Amino acid sequence: MSEVIETLAASVAARLGSAGERVPSLASELCYELPAERLTELAKILRDAPELKFEVLADLSGVDYLHYGLEEWQTEAATSTGFSRGVRSLPAGGAGRKHRFAVAYQLLSVAHNRRVRLRVYCEDGEPPILDSVCEIWSAANWYEREAFDLYGVLFRGHPDLRRILTDYGFVGHPFRKDFPLSGYVEVRYDPDRGRVVYQPVSIEPRTLVPKVIRHDNRYSPELRDRPAGVVDTPKHSDPRTAHG
Repeated sequence: MSEVIETLAASVAARLGSAGERVPSLASELCYELPAERLTELAKILRDAPELKFEVLADLSGVDYLHYGLEEWQTEAATSTGFSRGVRSLPAGGAGRKHRFAVAYQLLSVAHNRRVRLRVYCEDGEPPILDSVCEIWSAANWYEREAFDLYGVLFRGHPDLRRILTDYGFVGHPFRKDFPLSGYVEVRYDPDRGRVVYQPVSIEPRTLVPKVIRHDNRYSPELRDRPAGVVDTPKHSDPRTAHG
């Protein structure tokens, strides 16, 4: 762990106290988990404290932990036959997770050339909810709209919370783990109406199972671990039985 990171960690810990829980990260990074009910309070401290001065919100993104930590792929157990994807239903919530949805904040201090990442779990229930940080970092406006559009996270106090990437009338939130790959509706041009119309998706849902079967004599058991330079002796038929 670098001295710079540890110095920054000590400064953050002194300001946040027990409210900021440090979580495992790469040696060159620093990440904290904050309680949702104190998000705006602690965010202001990170922005205004002179030894921190995280005045820039570089990025904000939603996270869906629905399938996190659950085994879905056969790997070592299927090395002789390739990889196969599990098609069974997986329980919701993720393995060992308290909540399904979270929001990650990437903060930058231009004054000190330092970065820190925050993770805040959304309040329980549907839809997931967090307080908006638009009044703290103005860049959060469009970032929070994106997280709402793609993950369905509502930001309490946002001045203009509406979709920003998907089309008008889009159904659902496409970055959620349980959102179907083909979606719920499709768009086509209706010549009778003379306009583009929405209709239920006509693609039949299916699970893609990659399957590779190789019929190659190079992988024959008889050819494994053969000494280099060994040449097979041609087998000649018995002339007495060649013609029956």
